[in-house]
Amino acid sequence: MQENTNNNINNTQNPITDTTDYRQIRLDKLNGMKESGVDPFTLTSYPVSVKNAELREIYEQKEKEVLDAADGDEEKITAGLEKIKQETIHIAGRIMSWRRMGKAHFLDVRDHTDRMQVYVRMNDIGKEAFEAFRKWDIGDIIGIEGFVFRTMKGEISVHAKSVTLLSKSLLPLPEKWHGLKDQDMRYRQRYLDLICNPQVKDTFVKRSQIMREIRNYLDNLGYVEVDTPVLLPIEIGAAAKPFVTHHNTLHMDMYLRIETELNLKRLIVGGFDKVYEVGRIFRNEGMDQSHNPEFTTVEMYQAYTDYIGMMDLIENMYRTITRNVCGTDVITYQGTEIAIGKPWERLTMIEAVKKYAGVDYHDWATDEDARACAKAHHVEVEEGNAATKGHVLIAFFDEFVEEKLIQPTIIYDYPVENSPLAKRKPSDPAFTERFEYFMYAREMGNAFSELNDPIDQKERFEKQVQAKRAQGNQNCQVDEDYITALEYGLPPTGGLGFGVDRLVMLLTDSASIRDVLLFPTMKPIAQTAQNPDTAE
Repeated sequence: MQENTNNNINNTQNPITDTTDYRQIRLDKLNGMKESGVDPFTLTSYPVSVKNAELREIYEQKEKEVLDAADGDEEKITAGLEKIKQETIHIAGRIMSWRRMGKAHFLDVRDHTDRMQVYVRMNDIGKEAFEAFRKWDIGDIIGIEGFVFRTMKGEISVHAKSVTLLSKSLLPLPEKWHGLKDQDMRYRQRYLDLICNPQVKDTFVKRSQIMREIRNYLDNLGYVEVDTPVLLPIEIGAAAKPFVTHHNTLHMDMYLRIETELNLKRLIVGGFDKVYEVGRIFRNEGMDQSHNPEFTTVEMYQAYTDYIGMMDLIENMYRTITRNVCGTDVITYQGTEIAIGKPWERLTMIEAVKKYAGVDYHDWATDEDARACAKAHHVEVEEGNAATKGHVLIAFFDEFVEEKLIQPTIIYDYPVENSPLAKRKPSDPAFTERFEYFMYAREMGNAFSELNDPIDQKERFEKQVQAKRAQGNQNCQVDEDYITALEYGLPPTGGLGFGVDRLVMLLTDSASIRDVLLFPTMKPIAQTAQNPDTAE
């Protein structure tokens, strides 16, 4: 069986079983090279002088200068273009396609910026080098020394004077013209996805730009970026389920963090006025298009402000980031125009439920009235008498409101029942100074006027822990050290956290969180084959 070096192999099934024969062919070629004294894996560097995209721009500019100076004189044009050819350049990249025309070969070589056509001829590189070159394969990484020219068909290309094999590819790439389309395999083998679908890289370049803009914005406001521990000694009573590991030296279980909040607020107690962390978070929970077990958040805390101050901050931050990254503050997400630059609508949860569900919280005199209203509108709440007016309001919001919040909207003043870390509203202790903001019917971030009453905070923590223990989790406990920190005094503080991945999804028009994670969590192929019903 011989591998055709002119065409890529159609490989849409298991990349190992389908490429075994081709891999052996390439291994035989590699062994033959080594026997002849050539081992591509021993090379340590190559003197790349220019990237493909830059090289194209440089040539076009020089060509323009020649044409402008010649003013139509053909001899001057020819002389000028010949002078450009005297300049030697070095490029490197992966062979993506290969066309043979007798003793001349045309390759498409791609680096991280763009593709470049390379013209290789036996008369230029020598017979011995050409014979060795002919045994190379699509997917090999090579270096080219030569000069730039424009072909008769008008394509800017590199005319090779010498070629060097820098790394041997032992596996064939997916089919040449259709690329890697298997979505599952694209996530599992992101390196192959990036090779075959170079436009995917644009998403991750933009992600990097978004991260840089977030940091620039907060740094310019005087925030200090910090790092807090990922491994924690206790499981707190929060709703999210943590991953558990074991520390051998300390002989104790430890928990991967589900948030960065408590440690950041400890720093506010310690005297920092503005802190933030870009942190990796881990939650041992479900997976879907907008959830991955590990994800990135930004949490920020500012002393002497409240949730209104954080509303202003996040609205202006999003507007600034979107303009700087996308060049506009009106974007299109999944076919829907999102006007991030316009003033965001701000509604209390009570106002939002009244607007979209036609139900007024103030009509409920008692918890029983609220439960009766929920039943009349077929809104599910906890059975019995456990559901309070606050619980019912939240249920109405989830049922009728969230799906309507397409344009940027801030929903504030949440019931205390689902806001254990937010400060109560002085005017109505049944509610807290908390807000979430939504876009495309998706919650994007969460903010509070932070609770700084240690007595109230401990009572809420104890209720959380009791609830989790009632569900069978006996490991969770109150973070007593955090209560101690509050007893030393936390100034009035505004806090806000948001998911970076969802922001990147929005600004790159990506439907799934896996499209904006280089290496999303996946079940191993062997387990997926054994249990196809559990495949992602």
